[in-house]
Amino acid sequence: MRDLAGRLGYLVLAATAVAYLAVYVTGLGRLPTAFDYLSILNTTLPLVFVAIGQSLVVLTGGIDLSVGGTVSLCVAVTAVAVTGFGQLPLVLAIGTACGVVNGLIVSAGRIAPILATLATLPIFTGLALWVLPVPGGSIPPQIRAVLTNPDLPTGLIWLGLAVAGWLVLRRTRFGMRVYAIGSDAGAARAVGVPVGRVTFGVYALSGLCCSLAAVFYVSTTTAGDANAGAPFILTSIAAVVVGGVAFTGGRGSALGAVAGAAALALVIDVLFFAGIDPLYQALFQGLFLVVAVMLGSLAMLLRRAT
Repeated sequence: MRDLAGRLGYLVLAATAVAYLAVYVTGLGRLPTAFDYLSILNTTLPLVFVAIGQSLVVLTGGIDLSVGGTVSLCVAVTAVAVTGFGQLPLVLAIGTACGVVNGLIVSAGRIAPILATLATLPIFTGLALWVLPVPGGSIPPQIRAVLTNPDLPTGLIWLGLAVAGWLVLRRTRFGMRVYAIGSDAGAARAVGVPVGRVTFGVYALSGLCCSLAAVFYVSTTTAGDANAGAPFILTSIAAVVVGGVAFTGGRGSALGAVAGAAALALVIDVLFFAGIDPLYQALFQGLFLVVAVMLGSLAMLLRRAT
């Protein structure tokens, strides 16, 4: 049962991939091309980065509801201010700063994560609307060619770097402390783990991941929208749950969340090729999320039972 919980994200992704192939072949009479796979990958990358950041927070026993606002703010800044690679550090700094604010409120202010991030969500969203009141803006073609080139598998390289980054972080002292805090914060503090500093760092990393997601989002869509981050709140949490990360903290992996994110992004294509009326696609996507979250919760119950 423990293995089932840990592999749930991969199982859901495999099932969704099979459904995608089935509806694609049925609808078009041929297998997907490399362009199709690259398009899916590029549109999935923003959620992948947000899910990695969210999983880090959840592993400590917290939650970050402000990811939507952070992504929206960074999307707005990217679409308005980025004219070359030199401005990208500014976007990353803004996203990290949003995470720093959350980290200070949670670690120093001792405010419950759900309340702290729920409070900062409208603040960040309001700033995004101030920066970009109406959808628009752009991103230079040279940045898009490096990040989400529709003709070359650059997205695969960035996905590999994200996975490698997690694998390295997981084996550092910081990564081990994240799991220790999630398992038992009191015990971790008793053996000398700086719980406040680690918690602060986790939220800062979540903000950084949101800024990366924003850059890839604008690179994929070629424009900005101050409300672009709203869907990431639900989908990032769903990706974490589907990926087998325990909401009680201390168990799971960001790799499972990456698989969950890919499955959630792929279901949109399944609905499209299945011929579902766009008016009802949100309904079916919501039903998929409900089922996926229920499966994740069931897996967590089975894990605790064993």
